[in-house]
Amino acid sequence: MYDIAIVGAGVIGGMIARTLARYRLKICILEKKHDVAMGASSANSAIVHAGFDAAPGSLKAKLNVRGSEMMEEVCRELGVKYRNNGSLVIGFDEADRQTVEELYRRGNENGVKNLKVLDAEDLHRLEPNVSKNAVCALHAPTGSIVCPYELTIAAIGNAMDNGADLLLDFEVCDIRDTGKHFEITSPDKTVLAKYVINAAGLYSDAIARMVGDDSFTVHPRRGEYILLDKECGTLLNHTVFRTPSKMGKGILVSPTVDGNLLTGPTSTDMDDKENKATTAEGLALVMKQASENADGVLFGKSITSFCGLRAVGSTGDFIINLPRARFVNVAGIESPGLSSAPAIAEYVVELLAKAGLKPEENPSYTPTRPAMHAFREASIEEKNAIIQKDPTYGHIICRCETVTEGEILTAIRTNPRPRDLDGVKRRTRAQMGRCQGGFCSPYIVELLAKENNIPYEAVTKFGGASLINFERTKEER
Repeated sequence: MYDIAIVGAGVIGGMIARTLARYRLKICILEKKHDVAMGASSANSAIVHAGFDAAPGSLKAKLNVRGSEMMEEVCRELGVKYRNNGSLVIGFDEADRQTVEELYRRGNENGVKNLKVLDAEDLHRLEPNVSKNAVCALHAPTGSIVCPYELTIAAIGNAMDNGADLLLDFEVCDIRDTGKHFEITSPDKTVLAKYVINAAGLYSDAIARMVGDDSFTVHPRRGEYILLDKECGTLLNHTVFRTPSKMGKGILVSPTVDGNLLTGPTSTDMDDKENKATTAEGLALVMKQASENADGVLFGKSITSFCGLRAVGSTGDFIINLPRARFVNVAGIESPGLSSAPAIAEYVVELLAKAGLKPEENPSYTPTRPAMHAFREASIEEKNAIIQKDPTYGHIICRCETVTEGEILTAIRTNPRPRDLDGVKRRTRAQMGRCQGGFCSPYIVELLAKENNIPYEAVTKFGGASLINFERTKEER
């Protein structure tokens, strides 16, 4: 019997689990995929929004500003990369200028600090490579960038290190309330829990219906991106947005915490909650608008493109409520969900207290976690000392990102443990460089097979039937 079951292992479920792990509670996280951070947390803009866009008084506004203020400390504790680079919303004409002024007023009402409206001269002095056609901008110095899947992995890993259980390949097909606890079933397993937190992203409406709540729906909104080589990562210092529309914040151009340049996303409403295919039309729009936003975006240096699906709720705001006793919805968490995640977790704990949960503090709780990228950021002297103790750190596996065998082995042995190629990629950046895994993948497969004591041919790219090797064509002698 668990005290709390959290459905969904994205950044929201992960931050909730980590926050609840501060207490004497038996917690489990249920995830239908083969790994954590497989939904919206695997593919989004990676922006910690300042909080000027959401309507004043909304949950989005309240939790965005609070979450943004918390994020740097959360990332420091979890060893996650964070960069306070600031953001700019640029305008090209008088209508855009009015939008910028409105965002400035809204941001001040929401409590965003140090906002400023810039004219063309100040804008181009601050960010020389912004389009010369831009005539004004909103400058939000508190805007930042993180790595969303790294944050998710670290939060869930920290929760597990403090006693939480993670059940992967657990697709919830029914939830029954006995009056004292919930029975949560998958096709082959049942979990009992006193409280349930529904953080199932695109499927949160389906989970809510299992307990009789049909008050909202969630649909996917496709966002396509193009990622450029690190050679392009210094084009801009700030995250540069266009003025927003009802479909979102538009095409952005932004550095990433890992030194690349990110462009996107598109914004297209869909019905299919699993379709992450990119389209020629979408990528063409990204290239067109990104080139309008900044001068010198070199799409010939693109290393990959990808698509993420945002969970858009039917209410226009985050859906965080108690539709029935001991069951919490955390649904419709679209942008600024990543920015709001630490504050959403706080808010959920407050709701659980109202629902009757009165946990004791966990005296052995540890909020910190070693950074997975510590070795590559170490000095030469520090690296040599590490290699002296463990020679696997002297063996480069991924040449593009300079990731060592020691780092990959550490990732495979650290909660939550990856079981496939993409899992190692999200934890170490091996396969994320120019060759996109062309050189290092066979070596990583070998390490995964040995560490998990499975045949080489059984290792997958992302779980399920995504086999990489089907049979051996020759044997070593």
